[in-house]
Amino acid sequence: MAQRVYNFENPDRFVAGAVGQPGSRAFYLQAREGSVVVSVLLEKLQVTLLAERLTQLLTEVRERGANVPEEALPGDVDRAPLDEPVNEVFRVGTMAIVWDGEDESIVVEARAISEDEEAADETMEIAGGGDDESDVMRVHLGPRMTLAFAQQALEVVAAGRPPCPFCGQPLNPEGHICARRNGFMH
Repeated sequence: MAQRVYNFENPDRFVAGAVGQPGSRAFYLQAREGSVVVSVLLEKLQVTLLAERLTQLLTEVRERGANVPEEALPGDVDRAPLDEPVNEVFRVGTMAIVWDGEDESIVVEARAISEDEEAADETMEIAGGGDDESDVMRVHLGPRMTLAFAQQALEVVAAGRPPCPFCGQPLNPEGHICARRNGFMH
């Protein structure tokens, strides 16, 4: 099957979102440019890592003299729900983020999980790309939009189940067996 590339040079919107109840949510990255909307499925951990790595990358380039704001403005953060209908184009296997020094922007690339790649082997790279034929969603973001995305993505992840005060694992409505409480329910 031929590789499909979903390229967003100047997206109107780039957000992370979740569908479902806490504890059984499906996480998505969604980009929109004009009437074109692409949603890709990924793991909660991938959303967290992407947001953290984007913030870390912007901090590094700011320290090297690039004109990058320190935080997103309140009006920049897009807290609206995902555009409906949410139709998964592919499941993300690997991601890459790259700083483009020429126009001071970031390129986020999400690549479809390949047939021989297992979910347990999903990775995040700071830079790079593959030579395989996997589908790709590539989004170009300015620094302010990147910071707004990172903040919004971390908010989406944090909106799930509250953590156990003893072990930090997510609490289900019926409780959970807590290792820090010697296996007692909390």
